[in-house]
Amino acid sequence: MEEEFIREQEELFKKIDFVDRIKPENVNTVAGADLAYWNKDGKEYAVCCIVVIDYSTHKVIEEKSYTDKVNIPYIPGCLAYREIPVFMGAYQKLQNIPDVIFFDGNGYLHPRHMGLAAHAGIILSKPTVGIAKTYYKINNVDFTMPGNNAGEYSDIIINGEVYGRALRTHTGVKPVFVSAGNKTSLDTAVHMVMELTEKESHIPVPTRLADIMTHKERSKYY
Repeated sequence: MEEEFIREQEELFKKIDFVDRIKPENVNTVAGADLAYWNKDGKEYAVCCIVVIDYSTHKVIEEKSYTDKVNIPYIPGCLAYREIPVFMGAYQKLQNIPDVIFFDGNGYLHPRHMGLAAHAGIILSKPTVGIAKTYYKINNVDFTMPGNNAGEYSDIIINGEVYGRALRTHTGVKPVFVSAGNKTSLDTAVHMVMELTEKESHIPVPTRLADIMTHKERSKYY
């Protein structure tokens, strides 16, 4: 199974697109997607929540969730294969298709550049961005802590290549880890993350709301 997944990731990587297919000034809506897991009666389940907001006002336009049993085991570097089916279940419920999707996770910041944001972005052929709260260490490479002021960042460079950025969204708070998914550049990804981060949290609004929603939805089942 792992070998099959890795081969598919290598093929998917050939389709990744880092050209900005939509400029921030033309973005109307952004969705945040997040998943939560739990075990019950010896089986594993997951819920994916997607929250669509207005890019300018940050007002919520739509919320959808989808819950299902997870049949694929956890394999390091292949997490997207567990999450894509549940994400797609939620995405197919949307009546307002977003211009850009933010994922609570990684995109290009992945051993084969196929984090969930990149994988889903290729499947949907949409602009996607990965925003992780914790650092995914690749090849034992640590990140350099960015400056302490809001908007400062440090590139995450592995084998001479920029995989993503450690970004300080607020002065004095811990950074988030931003990576391009598909159909967007890293510069644009960072710009949109900063535009969508409010004073209440160092996490951008779309994924913060999706994260909150996953906890509420999971509590219904677990």
